[in-house]
Amino acid sequence: MAGKGEETRNRILNVATELFAAKGFKDVTMSDICERTGLSRGGLYRHYSSTSEIFSEIISDEYSFDERIKNKESAVKILKDTLAYVEDAILEKERSLSLAIYEYANVDDHRDEFLMLEAKAKKRWMTLIRYGIRTGEFNKVKPEAAAEMILYYYQGLRMWSRVVDIGKKAAGNYSRNVMELLTGGR
Repeated sequence: MAGKGEETRNRILNVATELFAAKGFKDVTMSDICERTGLSRGGLYRHYSSTSEIFSEIISDEYSFDERIKNKESAVKILKDTLAYVEDAILEKERSLSLAIYEYANVDDHRDEFLMLEAKAKKRWMTLIRYGIRTGEFNKVKPEAAAEMILYYYQGLRMWSRVVDIGKKAAGNYSRNVMELLTGGR
């Protein structure tokens, strides 16, 4: 059971995610977050010192495969669950952080942080891909190249979903293409 502090941090992150998705990064203030969460400035600053700190935590809190791999779950099952999550994220353009991510990367020089986030995301995917190859569930692909394709294809769809209606078909095509690449469509 989460403690009160953890519940408050989760509430802050959820509210901030909605604000960043709606307004971008540059236009969200600590006051906005206080107003929406009902926290005093002191209450908010007890948990986070800036919108940059909040946003950094939001974008670095991505899905992890480690525990599931450690538990020897099927690589295909992990992949299907992740792709279902990704499809939902593509279709929820009102929760897309693409604009905020672009702004954040270009404000206060967060480029190095983004390079680290990209490297971590690529490493996560490469870990799953290598696991799937080891278990015989995935095709023998080049893990780094496959991870890059999976990541950049997804981010492109997320960015475009802010300006055009990316429907279920396009989101489903993403999943089918990733499954085809890694499993031959099995």
